[in-house]
Amino acid sequence: MPIHNGLLPREGFSADPVFKLLGRTAFNPVLLLPLYLLAKFTKKGEDMTMLHHTAFSRFKTIFYIALARYLSKKISDGATNGWSNDKYNWREEIAVVTGGAGGIGGHVVKLLSERGIEVVVLDIQSLTYDAGPKVHYFKCDITSPASLAEAAKEIRAKVGEPTILVNNAGVARGKTILETSEKDLKFTFDVNVFAHYNTVKEFLPSMIKKNHGMVVTVASVASWVTVPNMVDYSMSKTAATAFHEGLSAELKTRYNAPKVRTVIVNQGYTKTPLFTGYRNDSPFLMPALEPESVADAICRQIFTGRSGQVITPRFGKFLQLIQAMPHWYSYGLRAKGESIMTNWKGRQVVEDLDTYYADKEKAPDPGESTVLVPEEN
Repeated sequence: MPIHNGLLPREGFSADPVFKLLGRTAFNPVLLLPLYLLAKFTKKGEDMTMLHHTAFSRFKTIFYIALARYLSKKISDGATNGWSNDKYNWREEIAVVTGGAGGIGGHVVKLLSERGIEVVVLDIQSLTYDAGPKVHYFKCDITSPASLAEAAKEIRAKVGEPTILVNNAGVARGKTILETSEKDLKFTFDVNVFAHYNTVKEFLPSMIKKNHGMVVTVASVASWVTVPNMVDYSMSKTAATAFHEGLSAELKTRYNAPKVRTVIVNQGYTKTPLFTGYRNDSPFLMPALEPESVADAICRQIFTGRSGQVITPRFGKFLQLIQAMPHWYSYGLRAKGESIMTNWKGRQVVEDLDTYYADKEKAPDPGESTVLVPEEN
């Protein structure tokens, strides 16, 4: 299952390939620069600009925008990576993927293992695919530090010290604020936020010691736009984004490990069991994503060996601006989303949270917890 590089994405024709084409052509300074130089420094070019002054003026505007975009991207890459390079020998790397038994996480596992990486899956569910010899499954409750410590001990003994951590596990409850119980909220944050602390505390120290490694945080575009029946989910994804930002800053300022890379993933609605019944009201601008497409985007970034941000589909970049928009627009956009979750009936691995947490208190044995599910938003 190689990374898809077709002319059209798996989702078919939408705004995404259009934006991609514009980025590679009309807003590509590498292509525009020769035309600009010909227009400025050749006799024929000067004659043409005189005859078509308005057209050349517009061309210059596009060129300057493209150049500014290109330079900004390069500077951002340098800043997020501490202006340093690092070498990854993929056949010597060990990756941990939470929620890797299926869904987005399962496809990430396959792509990493195909590159020769030893991949450890932390999940409560059994694998839903045929795993090769490079994939190692450990049943584990990542919300329990004790359970995670036990699994980590086994991982180090049987596989080795992880150098890549993909925090992919996540859950959604799909309730309104007044319907959300204390345990609903606790469960959402236990899996979507607090588990990130647990896994990072367990696996980051060795990365810091080597000044080599990568932590991938799977958030969501829901961290930028909150709609009815997704308030707790959006809160948790906003918190996950803040976790990524803080981790990136601490690696540089507190741990002196600038070569430990950090990646944040903000993906749109993805067609997985967790979001069954989700209504996509913008199929052209924000097409429903295939899990494989999100996994492709995540692994493309991992394979660069660089820190960065993954936003898919591309229109999702505009959603980052919602907080800067006037209230008449942002309030209206959130209200417009009221029908998105009306018929939502996403899969719930844990239905009875009262019993779940009661059993968890009675049985602190790290081998008996059952909470982890794949991130399928």
